[in-house]
Amino acid sequence: MTRPPLPPFDEASAKKKVRLAEDGWNTRDPQIVAPAYTDNCPWRNRAEFVTGHDEIRALLTRKWSRELEYRLIKELWAYTDNRIAVRFAYEWRDDSGQWYRAYGNENWEFAEDGRMQRRIASINDKPISEDERLFHWPLGRRPDDHPGLSDLGL
Repeated sequence: MTRPPLPPFDEASAKKKVRLAEDGWNTRDPQIVAPAYTDNCPWRNRAEFVTGHDEIRALLTRKWSRELEYRLIKELWAYTDNRIAVRFAYEWRDDSGQWYRAYGNENWEFAEDGRMQRRIASINDKPISEDERLFHWPLGRRPDDHPGLSDLGL
């Protein structure tokens, strides 16, 4: 199984890889997201450390059961041969109706087949009011004409 674009990355292929990752995560479906990672991919996600598809699916299932109306934007920060750094923001609400914007950075390392073999994420949540929300597309893939992070001043 391969997950193009494959390393080594240039700017265009790195940007495409970032958008494909954003699109996958915006499905909020662990069964769609987990196969983008190698079978033994280690993750650092906030204070959680998981490895492999089963643990990734379990983490994502927990995440999206509490992070309701999740909408994510990723932006390329830097790239090299088989590594990509991104910054991201996503908005979500909890079951009491409190909205949050999460800000973070991820470092990705890819195997030759294009699947991610290492993911390191640092994430902070900021409570926001509903009036402060900036991500207003219908759940699912962010429309191509919706502003990105830099366009939104994030």
